[in-house]
Amino acid sequence: MSTVSTQPAEVQHRPRLVLSEIVAFAYDTFISNKVRFALTALGIAIGTASLILVVTIGMTGKQYILGQIQGIGTNLIYATYASGGQRVAAAFDELTVEDVAAVREQVPSVVAATPFVTLGDRIGIGNGKEQDILVLGVFPEYREVRNLVLLAGRFFDAEDSQQHNKVGVITEKLAAKLSRTPEGAIGQVVKMNGLPFTVIGVFKERVETFGQSEVEENTMAIPYSVSRFFLPSNAVRQIYFSVASADEVTAASAQIKRVLQSRHRAESVYNVENLTELLSVAEKTANTLSAVLLAVSLVVLLVSGIGIMNIMLATVSARIREIGIRKAMGATKREILFQFLSEAILISLIGGVIGIIVGLAIPFSVRFLTEYRIPISGLSALIAIVVSSLVGIIFGTIPATRAAQLDPVDSLRYE
Repeated sequence: MSTVSTQPAEVQHRPRLVLSEIVAFAYDTFISNKVRFALTALGIAIGTASLILVVTIGMTGKQYILGQIQGIGTNLIYATYASGGQRVAAAFDELTVEDVAAVREQVPSVVAATPFVTLGDRIGIGNGKEQDILVLGVFPEYREVRNLVLLAGRFFDAEDSQQHNKVGVITEKLAAKLSRTPEGAIGQVVKMNGLPFTVIGVFKERVETFGQSEVEENTMAIPYSVSRFFLPSNAVRQIYFSVASADEVTAASAQIKRVLQSRHRAESVYNVENLTELLSVAEKTANTLSAVLLAVSLVVLLVSGIGIMNIMLATVSARIREIGIRKAMGATKREILFQFLSEAILISLIGGVIGIIVGLAIPFSVRFLTEYRIPISGLSALIAIVVSSLVGIIFGTIPATRAAQLDPVDSLRYE
C-alpha cells in the first residue's frame, strides 16, 4: 500500500536556494551588467575612500597641532606681572629672581625654572654692516624649559653663570649672518655694549613659532648673572617653569600663583598661565574639522546609496519576467528578497573594498615619499566596510522588497 505525503506539492518540489547560490546569482547579474554596476560601485568606492581619508586627515591635523604645542613644551608654565592692582598710583611690584628660588623650594613638581630679561643692541656682522639683536638673560635651564634644539656647540652651564663668563648662544638665522654654517659661528666674538661675548652654541626652537615667542630671528641668550651688569634692578620680565608631567601642570600653576602672591603685596596681580587651554582648544578645533569632513564623506556615501537604489529598481523592472518564472518554479518571497538584496550588498562591498585600498594606499604612499609619519587607523577601515555594507542593505531593501512582492501571474504576462 502506497503512502501519500501530507506535505503540499509546493513544499515537496520547490527548489531551495542556499546562500552560495544566491551569491552566485548576484555575481552573474553583476557580470552581465558590469559597466552599469561598476559605475555604481565607483561611487561607493569614492565615498569609502573619502571616509578613510577624512579620518586620516583629522588624525594628522590633530597630531600636527599637538606636536607643535608639545614642541614648545606641554609642561611649560609661565608667570608674568600684570599690574599693581586697582590703585593707579600703586608702585611696581614686579617678579624677581628670588621668586624663582622660592617656587623651586615650595612647589615640588617644578623640575626646572628660569627667569628671562630682555636687552637690545646693534652688533657688527662683517663687511661694515650692523644688525639689531635681541639679548635674553636666562638661566642654563632655559634650554630644557623651552625645549630648544642645539645645532652646534653647547649651551652655557651653571659654571658659566657662577663665573659670569661672557658667552652666548645664538639663533640659527643669526648664525647664518655671522657665518655660513652653525659650526662656523662657534668661537666668533660679538660685542654688546662694548663687551666681547664669545658664541659657544647655535640653537633653534623645536617648532616654528613665527615670531610669536620671546625668541626672534636675531636672538642671543646669555647667562642671567651677566645680564645683571646691564640692568638697574633684579626685576625680571617673565619666569618660565617646567614640571615633571603634563598631568601636574594645572595643579602646579595654582601652587605657583599662591607662592608668588604670598611673596608680594596683596593688591598686586600676577598671571600664571600654561598651554593646557591651548591644547584643549586645538583638540576641539581638530575634532570639529574632522566632523565636518566626515559629514561631507557621508553625503557622498548617501548619494552613492541612492545610485544603488536607482540601479536596483531599474534591474527589477528589467527582470520582472525572470522573477515571475522563478516564482512559478517555487521561489519564495524571502529568496527573491535575498537575491536582489545580495546584489546590492555585492555592489557596495566591491566599492567598499576598492575604497579601503585607495584610502589606505594614499597615506602609506605619503609615508614612503616623506619623513612625516601620517597616522593610519585600522578602525577607520573597519568602520568604512561596515558603513558601505549598511549602505547596500539600506538602499537595496526597497528594490528587493518590490521584487519579492511582484505577483507571479502578472510578472509572466509582463513584456
